[in-house]
Amino acid sequence: MFKHLLVPTDGSPLSQDAVARAVSFAREAGARITFFYAKPEAPAAYLGLGAISNPHLTQELHERLDRAAHDILATAQQLAQAAGVDCQQLALVGDRPYELIIQAAESSGCDLIFMASHGRRGVTALLLGSETQQVLTHSKIPVLVYR
Repeated sequence: MFKHLLVPTDGSPLSQDAVARAVSFAREAGARITFFYAKPEAPAAYLGLGAISNPHLTQELHERLDRAAHDILATAQQLAQAAGVDCQQLALVGDRPYELIIQAAESSGCDLIFMASHGRRGVTALLLGSETQQVLTHSKIPVLVYR
């Protein structure tokens, strides 16, 4: 049924559980996976605005964000490869992860977005929002939510 999954991951324990389940799902379905990481944009204060304007600090911040993305995606890829699931990695930079997730799924030709939900409820969900809820609301591609 589904042949190409987009699996967003942020490296959190719940996200890592979703990656493991997505790998199992993909193996059973004979599907491939694109693991996705939404890299945050560097805060404006670190980009020369405000009190901090050290170019070395800006470069170091970008390197740390790149390393974090690489490490998170490499961990997911190792799990998929160990299970014999074909996979690739993708990271995009932006301040709206849900838009990046949808963009990545569309541009990669994915037919399912398989993602975790942190399960926030009530006022916490209202205040913090939910990337999963935003993806569910705006995606034209089916979304499977792992909790």
